[in-house]
Amino acid sequence: MNNFGIAIHGGAGTLLPSEFTPEKEVQYKTALQEALNAGYNTLQKNGSALDAVEIAVKHLEDCPLFNAGKGSVYNHQGKHEMDASIMCGATLKAGAVTMLRKIKNPIALARAVMDKSEHVFLCGDGAEQFAQLMNIELVDESHFDTELRYTQWQKAKDETGSFLDHNIKLGDEKKFGTVGAVALDAEGNLAAATSTGGMTNKKFGRIGDSPIIGAGTYANNYTCAISCTGHGELFIRSVVAYDISALMEYKKLTLAEACHEVVMKKLVAIQGEGGLIAIDKMGNIQMPFNSTGMYRAMKKSNGDGLVAIFK
Repeated sequence: MNNFGIAIHGGAGTLLPSEFTPEKEVQYKTALQEALNAGYNTLQKNGSALDAVEIAVKHLEDCPLFNAGKGSVYNHQGKHEMDASIMCGATLKAGAVTMLRKIKNPIALARAVMDKSEHVFLCGDGAEQFAQLMNIELVDESHFDTELRYTQWQKAKDETGSFLDHNIKLGDEKKFGTVGAVALDAEGNLAAATSTGGMTNKKFGRIGDSPIIGAGTYANNYTCAISCTGHGELFIRSVVAYDISALMEYKKLTLAEACHEVVMKKLVAIQGEGGLIAIDKMGNIQMPFNSTGMYRAMKKSNGDGLVAIFK
């Protein structure tokens, strides 16, 4: 069997050991490990990279610790608006959805858009109508309500303006809330998936990089698979995910070199804080970030593995 592997993330930002009790650190690491195991077990059973990233992201969406699915933040109107995208490295097909309010697992709908429609990007009511046709699970909007996110929203409303989840200090760590996964399967195919609840107190239908192919998510069997987490506006303007692939394809940089160029140089130059997870066609994995921490985990068929939060 050829090499295979998977990496996941649960967001990046100002994550400091001093802000974590031992119990809290275990809680986050356990959640990451469970999502990682779900994706890795799929690969181990000769499942596809696409299935692996979808399953891993579903686990993260179902966990209220992360800003995606169940743990999504509130917008200015006190609602949840969720985004997700997925991409197949073998075919360059992709599916993306945005401004969802009732989809239990946004990544499942993104997968359906890719597999079962002629489109790439659906939004809002239309996306949810398509979900009903595809028998994707819908839930009441109250499913996404959590006390932590409500408290963050109240704080953001009091201060006016919109906030990245990492800018609101409420006894919880400051972080950019996104989840994602990248994988290489035994057939040599790459895939990437990303999901988010967006920005606390966001207005005017704001959309970040997570559902945008090439910015927050990208996969190409010739180069790599990428899922990003960070200040969405700057990741969009930098076309971060595709830029790493392009540096590998056209400048022949290694995955490590391309990730360093984009995350530690290009983004830093425009004050773009965050990070990403990446895997190439050989199974090399990179998880760079220019913030103080990033929830991250990886496991490879050669036995290498890691679950970490801090630098």
